[in-house]
Amino acid sequence: MNETASGRSWPALDVHPASESLQAALLDYDVTAVHERAADEWRIYFSTVAERDRAAATLPAEFPDLAIRPADIPDENWAARSQASLHAIRVGNIVVAPPWDVPAEDSLAIIIQPSMGFGTGHHATTRLCLAALQRLELGGRTVIDVGTGSGVLAIAASLLGAGRAVGIDDDADAINAAEENLGLNPQAEVNLLVADMRYADLGAADIVMANLTGGLLISAARRLQDMVAEGGRLILSGLMSAEEHDVLAAFTPWRMEDRSEEDEWICVTLRLGEMS
Repeated sequence: MNETASGRSWPALDVHPASESLQAALLDYDVTAVHERAADEWRIYFSTVAERDRAAATLPAEFPDLAIRPADIPDENWAARSQASLHAIRVGNIVVAPPWDVPAEDSLAIIIQPSMGFGTGHHATTRLCLAALQRLELGGRTVIDVGTGSGVLAIAASLLGAGRAVGIDDDADAINAAEENLGLNPQAEVNLLVADMRYADLGAADIVMANLTGGLLISAARRLQDMVAEGGRLILSGLMSAEEHDVLAAFTPWRMEDRSEEDEWICVTLRLGEMS
């Protein structure tokens, strides 16, 4: 956020035409929120002016038809108002809910405090991962969530019966957000660590989740595979359908055991063996 003569403001870019591929590209920037002003017109908010300007300078090379206009948006508590409009969502037997919309019915509810930078469960990739987790037997198993963000997936793993759930992220702010959310879900037991997965000594896990980006999954493929215990599984998401072939090629000879898709976003569960 900036301080201006007229008060606080958020650095932003107004862009059109927006697309799913643009949404994927934004994961490479420090984006705090995206406001869909129309179906193909977005206002993208950034943490700093420098990050906004970096995006404005580099995005046109990847999206030559994209019209970009920088803007400084008065704060006016728009972030709090937009978060307050979020409601609980259901994925299988799990409900992910903000504190003000926790369901009264008997369900497996995960309470997540919405924040500007970290997921609430409303993104397709998070929903796909939550569904993939529920298709596995987690009882007594060790689960590592790489790039845990809000901690929602690690918390879900614990509530689904994991014997040990670990959430790691190289962003201390993410771990702070995850710790807050863990406090809202005292029935869950999760070890949260500020760590770079390339160097962290976490031991082998039965299930490793990585909801990242296609590019990060490819670059981290060897390390992610090394984190999985014999007979274990990888749950990968954050990739788009156009990236699927290249991502899966980086995980040869792992085979696909499960696959799901939503709005061009892909989630796969892999197990060591020849790719089907």
